[in-house]
Amino acid sequence: MNKKVITVANQKGGVGKTTLAMNMAAGLTRRGSCIVVDADPQRSATMWIDLSDSPRKFPARVVLAKSEIKKQIKQLQAKFDYIVIDCPPEIKSDSTMSAMEISKILLIPLLPSPLDLWASTCIEELIKRVRRVNPTISAFVVLNQIEPRSAMSRGMDGALQEINIPVLRHQLSRRASYRTAALEGCSVYDLGFRGRIASEEIDNIIDEVLVS
Repeated sequence: MNKKVITVANQKGGVGKTTLAMNMAAGLTRRGSCIVVDADPQRSATMWIDLSDSPRKFPARVVLAKSEIKKQIKQLQAKFDYIVIDCPPEIKSDSTMSAMEISKILLIPLLPSPLDLWASTCIEELIKRVRRVNPTISAFVVLNQIEPRSAMSRGMDGALQEINIPVLRHQLSRRASYRTAALEGCSVYDLGFRGRIASEEIDNIIDEVLVS
């Protein structure tokens, strides 16, 4: 089994970075050992598990990022099959750059809005810089909070052609179960029937990412 380091990053906050990172980590624990490295100064991933009650403890460990994050990740790779890094909402931060330089996968969650698209345009140049150090990194946009009946959501395909980053075929819909999981300190997998469809969405993204 290939040990994969997955970084979740975006220039903009509020795009669902932590939601994607935490639920992916929960899904990955069903396939191997997984740990989340919380590199966001807001500590959203850490606060997430602080809300978890003991009978339904979050399935993946969460640790704070250290100043030497590359060294930390290399040490964790000896113990875990998967490492998910939740980055700060600043794509040019030292921690984000270091995470990208050691990652196999970069996921960029994106909301269906022009502001989010514009904010993501600088990521392309950054990926080119990172590939000088880490030529094997694969970067993907993950569409989040998609509403099929929304004209803006339907119009995303054309707008995304302006960004030269592959878009995952699978996406996350706007669902109450994602918010519920965050409020209860669990993953959508722990919500039973309430989280069934969301769990399928996360599994589909994991399947697509792991074959990349």
